[in-house]
Amino acid sequence: MKAMVFAAGLGTRLKPYTNTMPKALVPIQGEPLLGHVLSKLGKAGFDQVVVNVHHFANQIEEYLANHSQGVNYTISDERSELLETGGGIKHAETLLNGSGAFLVHNVDILSNINLAEFYYKHSQDSVATLLVSERHTERYLLFDKDMRLVGWTNVKTGEVRTPYATLEVEQCRKLAFSGVHVISDSIFELMDNWNGKFSIIDFYLSVCKDVVIKGVVMDNVEMVDVGKLDSLKVAERFVDLYYND
Repeated sequence: MKAMVFAAGLGTRLKPYTNTMPKALVPIQGEPLLGHVLSKLGKAGFDQVVVNVHHFANQIEEYLANHSQGVNYTISDERSELLETGGGIKHAETLLNGSGAFLVHNVDILSNINLAEFYYKHSQDSVATLLVSERHTERYLLFDKDMRLVGWTNVKTGEVRTPYATLEVEQCRKLAFSGVHVISDSIFELMDNWNGKFSIIDFYLSVCKDVVIKGVVMDNVEMVDVGKLDSLKVAERFVDLYYND
């Protein structure tokens, strides 16, 4: 099975660590975030992993050369331009295409998710399957009664984005995206007119009226978004609970 790890981000909210290292190599319990994610992917059966790089790319390549956690990896090089999530996936097309479906995982997400179970929840009639939850946030994806993506909203500002002119937001299920999704490689045909940097959420919202983008809620899922300095201590405790055998 194939997976892609988003490891190219600047990690500005984790300064001063990211003044001298990429976010992917910020240590949690002595192991970089990237190492924790790769280990989890390997244990779940993902034996081919694409890692995108930009910020301090050489450090990530050096780490992978010595600590690949037993998975076969390839580098998707974004040194010349950080392409965001959608652009990063398209840039890695030649490395991901032909797999049928591949899992995408943000490097700064630690969780107790059974990644293999989630991967197999992806159905052939869906272009993408997003792991979502009822976690409190300001920005939510909107789903209909069949858990099909129909829009996005910022509950703080009241902004709504949807391809449906008559969407009734209050009738939708509001769920937070986890940063983990399974994508059919048929997505690349839909990206023909998308170039450069772009958000995968923007892309999903542009096509969700015409193709199936599904959301999945899994029971008893816990996760930590290691995106800010104050999340590091939480992440240390989380790794103690779920990552240290």
